[in-house]
Amino acid sequence: MCKNKIIDFSKTDEIWMKVALEEAKKAYCAKEVPVGAILVKEDVIVARAHNLIESLQDPTAHAEVLCIRKAAEEMHNWRLVGTTLYVTLEPCSMCVGALLLARVDRIVWGAPDLRHGACGSWVNLMASKHPTHELLFKGGVLENQSRELLQQFFRERRQGVL
Repeated sequence: MCKNKIIDFSKTDEIWMKVALEEAKKAYCAKEVPVGAILVKEDVIVARAHNLIESLQDPTAHAEVLCIRKAAEEMHNWRLVGTTLYVTLEPCSMCVGALLLARVDRIVWGAPDLRHGACGSWVNLMASKHPTHELLFKGGVLENQSRELLQQFFRERRQGVL
């Protein structure tokens, strides 16, 4: 029986999260909520993406989902075994479900999402054992940088700058 576990993070996780933050900045420049994600396998970036919900007018165009799609295409396999997803905001329930289905091994996220986070901030989909896949996860990696980018975005949006 598989179970989900909280993991520690390393300096390598911080390095990769900085790359995810660069993706989030691309979303910011595109006037999208600044969330960025990268998928890494064996110390190589397989895919990268940022939110495109507004641009595509697609509520499923979260950075995580777009990253999974790109990785599956690149790897010619929907099973993304041996990969780690780095994302600047705690994944929502849709994204956690997609990560489980894609067989991603680890999720490392930055800032908590108190309104939609599915790794414990709003709801904890990770609390129960999953019948077919073990998903390791850790939140709070470069949390301040991730949070500050989001806060700046929404502050500017309220002020009419964005």
